[in-house]
Amino acid sequence: MGVAPPQDNRPPAVAPLFEQPGVLTPRGRFVLEPSLQFGYSSSNRVVLVGYTIIPALLIGLVDVREVKRNTTTAALTGRYGLSNRAEIELKVPYVYRSDATVSREAFTGSGVDRVFDTSGRGAGDAELALRYQLNQGGADRPYYVAGLRFKSRTGTDPFEVITDCSTRCVGPNATGTGLPLDLPTGSGFYALQPSLTWLQASDPAILFASISYLHNFRRDNVNRRVLGGALEPLGTVEPGGVIGFNFGVGLALNDRALISFGYDHSSIARTKQNGVPVAGSVRTQLGTLLVGFSYRITPQRTVNVAVGAGLTRDTPDVQLSLRLPLTF
Repeated sequence: MGVAPPQDNRPPAVAPLFEQPGVLTPRGRFVLEPSLQFGYSSSNRVVLVGYTIIPALLIGLVDVREVKRNTTTAALTGRYGLSNRAEIELKVPYVYRSDATVSREAFTGSGVDRVFDTSGRGAGDAELALRYQLNQGGADRPYYVAGLRFKSRTGTDPFEVITDCSTRCVGPNATGTGLPLDLPTGSGFYALQPSLTWLQASDPAILFASISYLHNFRRDNVNRRVLGGALEPLGTVEPGGVIGFNFGVGLALNDRALISFGYDHSSIARTKQNGVPVAGSVRTQLGTLLVGFSYRITPQRTVNVAVGAGLTRDTPDVQLSLRLPLTF
């Protein structure tokens, strides 16, 4: 009698669309993954300061502002297989950002747009993640992968960059718009994100989905820098938690090429300052439709490309990413 071949207990491969890879690294293997991601977003804001005599007539000031934002992130990620069911990952990003704010105050006698350009570059927030496959899985059984990701504060702090305010940016005596002269490259907060990923092989497709929660740790005694190096005290700041989920399907075109379609959604809670929700902040919904393609050049070399299109107003208009995982 022959001996049955050993069963591969790793989840099936899919073209990566999200932060959580669909395949765990085999025991003792190391994956080095350089990546490049670009995102572009634009938004328009109209502020009316005045009063209305009739619905079609406004007496006061109309401030029309358009913001165009470009973000490029180059990252180097290393993953190591601790066992056939567990892996550890370290990600070190480098961020370049540029914003252009175009504004015009109507009814002031000026017909010229004012442009406020700013940019920032430097190391981003490094991340450390651990993933573990919870069950055996198989051809007719789903795979469950639990993950835990920790995000540091190695990037430039948003509260460290200098704004265009002379003395303060909030309150009745504000002396500027609050726009930063240099853009930060990090969030300024430590964060912890548990997640759970589900994969189900259904020949010829692979179904996958995940759910996660990102908890941002609050900061006390926060100060914002204004012109001249002065500090404006902000007190305690606590960003809202982020509930995220995604789902999709992957299809193998042949033994080397895979294509994936997915949807990613994040619900961001209101930010609190000194225990009270910040005025004007609301729960934000981010929805992105993604398409990914993966091609295996050699057993150790793969190229992954993904394109994302924002479906909600606050989501970046377009996201492009390129990954080149190298297995050793």
